[in-house]
Amino acid sequence: MNKKPSRKIRFLVPLIIITIAILAFIPLKQALVFQYEHSGKVLAYIPMHEDSQFKIKYTHSIHLSDVVESYVITKDHQIKQYELMYEDFAIGMPENAADGEQFVHKDGKYFIKNMNRVFPLIDLRLGKVRANHTAIFKGIEYPLSRYIEPGTLIRIKIEKLSVIEQLKGVNILESFK
Repeated sequence: MNKKPSRKIRFLVPLIIITIAILAFIPLKQALVFQYEHSGKVLAYIPMHEDSQFKIKYTHSIHLSDVVESYVITKDHQIKQYELMYEDFAIGMPENAADGEQFVHKDGKYFIKNMNRVFPLIDLRLGKVRANHTAIFKGIEYPLSRYIEPGTLIRIKIEKLSVIEQLKGVNILESFK
């Protein structure tokens, strides 16, 4: 006996397939995204929520000492720098804090605290020689050169990613094991 599929099934199967396809392209997961500066192609990302904090650490090209920039994600999906730490007080580094900020010298390091510098995005050329740009999230360091070719001009921003975009980029937290 040959039974034909019911009308319900013939209707539901294509509807389910179309729904899944549409959901794959809807941006749902908020992340700190590292992408090509000009094309916007996602290279890597770190899933983050509002109020998540992260840091970018690099080696200063002249002093060859560490610089650490500390950021927090704002409610309107911007990147707010709240602190800067550096070890050498010379070329290319600030000599004092701006209004409302606090300059601190502690344990041989200089800090500018209480910063309130908000950016929609950060453009950065990943260092080729010494910079060793590193993202720090929840105390764990993730060298960006593991995911992005050194010398690449990248854009760092907060975006919601679709499932398809997540598959195209590297989830830094999952790949760092």
